[in-house]
Amino acid sequence: MSASHDGSGRTQLGREAWVDAAIDALAENGVGGIRVETVAKALKVTKGSFYWHFSNRDDLLLAVLERWKDGRIKDIIKQTECAPGAERAQIEHVVAVYSVGRSRKGMRIELAVRDWASRDARAAATVRAVDATRFDLARKLFERYGLSPQQASSRSILVYAYVFGQSLMDCEKFDTDYARARADIAAMIVG
Repeated sequence: MSASHDGSGRTQLGREAWVDAAIDALAENGVGGIRVETVAKALKVTKGSFYWHFSNRDDLLLAVLERWKDGRIKDIIKQTECAPGAERAQIEHVVAVYSVGRSRKGMRIELAVRDWASRDARAAATVRAVDATRFDLARKLFERYGLSPQQASSRSILVYAYVFGQSLMDCEKFDTDYARARADIAAMIVG
């Protein structure tokens, strides 16, 4: 959280602290939970601090969408980069990191943004941009691995269907050796 002190000894929060707290509210209560009063209370400051950094709630919501978009795009770029010849290992890494390494909070944020997108054109455009980047980079990774464009496209869809689907389920209830099941699924995806 970025904060500084003014001459009166009060803490002044930076714009990033407000966005961080708004994302926490989004994870807990969806977009409806991002209210100036609620976020100010969570930060233990008055609403006046908010208006120093944002013109209104909508300005904060746009900042939240932009942060989410930038973070997701930077993450998938990082996860799909690899040296020539290391594509298979990188695909296996992508499947593993997104199926095992997803934090509960991260998934709650993902689902909240997607729910928000079902009712808001700007959020929907943001989700489309993130998904397009995710699929494009995954597809390119599969193509570098040697798959045809169609096969690469199908596998990139399969990766994300698996990642998001299994994150919504308690898969351990369906398989006593879920670690082995994850490895089998990864092998099927990679081919």
